[in-house]
Amino acid sequence: MDTKRALEALSALSQQTRLDVFRLLVRAGPDGMAAGEIGAALDVRQNTMSANLAVLLRAGLVRNAREGRTIRYFADMEGVRDLMAFLLEDCCGGRADLCQPVLDALVCDC
Repeated sequence: MDTKRALEALSALSQQTRLDVFRLLVRAGPDGMAAGEIGAALDVRQNTMSANLAVLLRAGLVRNAREGRTIRYFADMEGVRDLMAFLLEDCCGGRADLCQPVLDALVCDC
């Protein structure tokens, strides 16, 4: 990931609704959620939700799949991994012992 892509991802998450959507999709896991379900869960109108999902999609933080007339959204964990790797690339000047608490916090207990 380069600086421009990282800034786009961070910018996408800097808005309350988009951050809520992203966190909701992370919680939903591999099943993801239909766009309408996301809007209902967060009490956001369809056109507003559509615009926010488009921003997250362009930022590489979510992906989607069409299921008939419905579009299902998922957290793009590869995009998240790329962003985290970019942010932590030079962590602690190469001192792994200082980075370990951060890395431990990122490990999923799923």
